Order: sequence, then structure tokens, then C-alpha cells
Amino acid sequence: MKNFIEELRWRGMLHDSTPGVEEHLNEKMRTGYIGFDPTAPSMTIGNYVQLMLLSIFQRCGHQPIVLMGGATGRVGDPSGKDKERELMTYEKLDHNLKFQQKQAEKFLNFEDSPNKALIVNNLDFYKQMNVLDFLRNVGKTLTVNYMMSKESVKKRIETGISFTEFSYQLLQAYDFQCLYENNGVTIQMGGSDQWGNITSGTEFIRRNTSGKAYAVTTPLL
Repeated sequence: MKNFIEELRWRGMLHDSTPGVEEHLNEKMRTGYIGFDPTAPSMTIGNYVQLMLLSIFQRCGHQPIVLMGGATGRVGDPSGKDKERELMTYEKLDHNLKFQQKQAEKFLNFEDSPNKALIVNNLDFYKQMNVLDFLRNVGKTLTVNYMMSKESVKKRIETGISFTEFSYQLLQAYDFQCLYENNGVTIQMGGSDQWGNITSGTEFIRRNTSGKAYAVTTPLL
């Protein structure tokens, strides 16, 4: 197995990581994921940087998961945005998701092998959950103080942020927990603007499962 973190350093693709991730990855095959929200009809060049990250992860002997944001795309990520997103119709989001999934399938090995790539839709985590279950099981994990300390939220306090976009951090964190419990995922990766959301997920896993998870981010294009 090649050293994934060393490979990222050599390529200039490592922005930040949580302590211990390199040792964790060098022990054996691990499973990691990156999320993609279908808010555009096609992936952007920035998305392809993340697909490249998953491809390198797989070529280093680990299992990549592409998490399609069937749920989070319905909410909108406030990261890197200075104003509220326009919500898209469910039909448009579903159309985009199917197209982006076909794009992802061109860059990763989904064939039968020990570390074959998987595609998961995070809508599956929420479609049977009502709002009271969400508030009790998800909303109670993090304090508002903790969530407001994240850069993606702090930047929006003056211009305004709806509860919808404020809750995005909880959705992404719970995604990580579901993948940890259902698929053995211990690493979430993404662009540097996702650091706050990703580390919220590691905190979810620590608090709700007493487990250990890790984060890796790349510089933004």
C-alpha cells in the first residue's frame, strides 16, 4: 500500500488533517468518503479535484465512497457563500444527481475488488426520519455555541443565515456518523472550506459512538 498522506504532500494536495490520520491509514485498508451536492447540472473543476482525491485514495489501497447529496442538496451548504442559496426543485436536484453519478463512475473503479468504490445517497439517512427524531437524535449532539464557532457560520452572522442553512452542519455531521456505523467509514475528505463541517462529523462520532474518525482536506482550486 502506498502512503496516501505522503502522496498528497508530494502533489501539494494536503491542506489540513486531524492528528493520527497517517498512522491510521498505514495500518490497513480504510474506507473514506467525500460528499457531492447536486446543485449544478454537471460537476465543476473543483469537484474533479475531489474525485482525483478519491482516485488517489483508491490507488493507495483504500476504499472510496462517493456520497451523493440527495438530502443536503435540498438544504444548501453555507460554506463559502455570502448570501442564502436559491432552493432548487426536487426534480432538478434528482436530475443533477443522476448525471453527476454517471460522471463519478468514469473516474473510480466500481468493479468487484476488495476496495471497489461505492456510491451512497444521503437521502436514505433521512427519508424515514421525522422532524422530532431529527431534533432529538441529531440536533442534541452539538451546542449552538460549537456550531457558531465554525468559519462557514461566523462569516454569515452579519449578512444573515437561515435555520435551514445553519442546520447543514448537522446534516453533514450525521452523514459521517451513518457512514461510520453502516459502512465502516473512518475518514471524510473535502476542500478546505469543509473543515468545519467535517470536524463536526468527527465530533458526532466521538460523542454518539465513542469512536474515532479523521479528517483530510485539500487546498481550494
